[in-house]
Amino acid sequence: MYSNLLVPTDGSKLSDKAVGQAIALAQALKAKITAFHASADYPMPVYADGVSIQLLSKREYVKQAREEARKVLDNVARKAAAAGVDCDTMNAIAAAPWEGIIACAKKARCDAIVMASHGRGGLSAMLLGSETTKVLTHSKLPVLVVR
Repeated sequence: MYSNLLVPTDGSKLSDKAVGQAIALAQALKAKITAFHASADYPMPVYADGVSIQLLSKREYVKQAREEARKVLDNVARKAAAAGVDCDTMNAIAAAPWEGIIACAKKARCDAIVMASHGRGGLSAMLLGSETTKVLTHSKLPVLVVR
């Protein structure tokens, strides 16, 4: 049925719940998982009184983003290994996380996505939207949403 499940994670408790579900599903299907972390795009410099203010160089930002992604993804890889599930890891710096998720799924040849949703409703959902909703809207793959 499915042989490679993409599980996007930001390291939050809710994402960890989705990781657990993805690992359990992969065990049942004898599939592997690909864990993915999308780091925010490099922040634009702030201009005040004609002076550009940047707290980090782009190189330093990328280094820190990769270190943070590695911590989050290593945690997933440890959980998968403990469950006997093969796990690849990928990360990217993305302007929009949902775009990074879909691009990663394509690149890693995943056949389903398992991801968390905060389950916002009403005005909050309308104004903020959600990465999960955007993945559901734009992905051609099946998406299992964990709450």
